[in-house]
Amino acid sequence: MTDVRERDPELPGRLLTTERDALVPLLRQRADDDYARPVEACPGWSVRDVLAHCSAALKRVVEGRYEPGVFTPENNARDIAERSAWSNAQIVDELERGMTEAGPVMAGSDGRMDLIALGEWVHAGDVREALGEPNAYGGPGLPHALTLLAWGTQTLGHIPLQADLDDVDEPLRLGGVGVDQHRHVARFIGDSATLVRLYAGRPTAGAAYELTGVEPRELNIFG
Repeated sequence: MTDVRERDPELPGRLLTTERDALVPLLRQRADDDYARPVEACPGWSVRDVLAHCSAALKRVVEGRYEPGVFTPENNARDIAERSAWSNAQIVDELERGMTEAGPVMAGSDGRMDLIALGEWVHAGDVREALGEPNAYGGPGLPHALTLLAWGTQTLGHIPLQADLDDVDEPLRLGGVGVDQHRHVARFIGDSATLVRLYAGRPTAGAAYELTGVEPRELNIFG
């Protein structure tokens, strides 16, 4: 069973640059109308809004700007509003820079920012889904995302869960550090993308999976 307990400081950067190379070319091929599409996972936000939020968050990481209230809904709304006069191409440019430059900053930190990279990758999946792209929460970044998810849930002392993944050879152990060791270990059987959806609080309608010992809402690490 794969049990990720040691932090890999380079992992967030690898996830971000892998996703950059997959997402940015896709965005540059899209018409402006596509940026106005609603994003189901982020009610009230368009594709453009999600991308503006992501680029702003990464810029904060790069510049070390964490004023009070950072990453709250109100702060996120201000970040998006500040970019309202920008073209879609300018937002993608800022996102590309952020996905390139944030990794080394995260690597040099104490790990508290690492899950921002996972959140960015999840938002990229939100965007792909809104654009009608297949395998929205998959692609080349998925192995890195799973490793970061496993480490993050263990660091957070999340509910212990064994994931038997259809598309990964070894079972994955999530959570379990710093929690009641007498608690029954929950179990997930299904594909990796659905596991990510559950931990990110994203819709799983139509997905075939089994989850025992825990309610889906208990897995959400971003809620």
